[in-house]
Amino acid sequence: MTKLIRIALCLVALLAGSRLQAQDSDIKDQDFNPVSTGVTTLGIAPDARGSALGNLGAATDPDVNSQFWNPSKYAFAYSNGGVALSYTPWLRKIVNDIFLADLTGFWKIGRDDNQAVSASFRYFSLGEVTLNEFDTSLETIHPYEMALDLGYSRKLSEKFSMGIVLRYILSDLSYSDALSAETNSAASAFSADISGYFVSYPMIGRNECQFAWGFDVSNIGTKVSYDHGATTAFLPTNLRLGTSFMFPLADYNTLALGLDLNKLLVPTRPRTKDFDMSTPEGQLAYEEALNKWENTSSFSGIFKSFSDAPGGFGEELKEINVSLGAEYAYNQQFFARMGYNYENAMKGGRSYFGFGAGFSLNVVRLDASYMLATASSSPLDQTLRFTLSFDMDGLKDLIGRRK
Repeated sequence: MTKLIRIALCLVALLAGSRLQAQDSDIKDQDFNPVSTGVTTLGIAPDARGSALGNLGAATDPDVNSQFWNPSKYAFAYSNGGVALSYTPWLRKIVNDIFLADLTGFWKIGRDDNQAVSASFRYFSLGEVTLNEFDTSLETIHPYEMALDLGYSRKLSEKFSMGIVLRYILSDLSYSDALSAETNSAASAFSADISGYFVSYPMIGRNECQFAWGFDVSNIGTKVSYDHGATTAFLPTNLRLGTSFMFPLADYNTLALGLDLNKLLVPTRPRTKDFDMSTPEGQLAYEEALNKWENTSSFSGIFKSFSDAPGGFGEELKEINVSLGAEYAYNQQFFARMGYNYENAMKGGRSYFGFGAGFSLNVVRLDASYMLATASSSPLDQTLRFTLSFDMDGLKDLIGRRK
């Protein structure tokens, strides 16, 4: 295995925040079987609102950051446009130079107010990494991963909309090694998202409520390679299904409850424990299975991901992450949020509680969130996020009043 691949795998493990098997006595080494992908940073929530709700957002009220959760919601946005900047100091319990920055915006187009265009740029800095060989410092690199995407959403009826997003991805872990003459370049890929959003306003008693459901299939695209195609990795193609229900508590007071289910649409890598490695036949069978997995296309892998887990249907269910969240709003100016994200220990064990608050003043909205991991040893514990949003309608009104 080349040095570059070792670096990539170490960074992937670190960024994913997965617990070591030894930290969970209920999971044996041979049973720990998370789904592995490249460019894992694409799955990290960029904004404070969604993370405070426990990594939830497929069917919540549309906001500026819907690009990550479900871009089809933009067609139902109350404002004609908005821009948001989010910042997350990542793994701050371990290092102080890894962060995620995200810039997102959207704009309604057309006279019918039924469609919108959107764009986002996310940049994940992996900090400063010093490469060593035989206790000798060779080079200091500054790896990063970034993604630039453009989206379009449109109402197909009064209650339903769909959206698409096209994305360019760059993962730069490149370095030069004069001793081993290894060469490499940054890995790049293209992907697409497709999403849908349904919203209705049922009357319960004398109160008008809001019920919504949505889906988003993200990062459907090409594989990435960190070593000129010698080995490839799947993108973190993900299926997100969600629903939400919002109802009034009193005048100007509302409460929204939400549920999201997430599953990576990536085939599971074969494990040696599932083959008799003590025999030549078993070793050959494992090599054939591994070669078949490596040569599986991204598109075929989406369908195989529903039925290829070594543990059968029971293990497939363990690959589903569950997010539950609640958001209280007063006059759409003050928000209090909390949520919970559950991931089975066999698939990574990245379970945590989310808490957050938001303040809106016509033009500007500030949101913050705090993550509290269920395992105190988790590097994700105490993660903070901040999002600053600007409403274009409010900004227009403010400029108009000043004139």
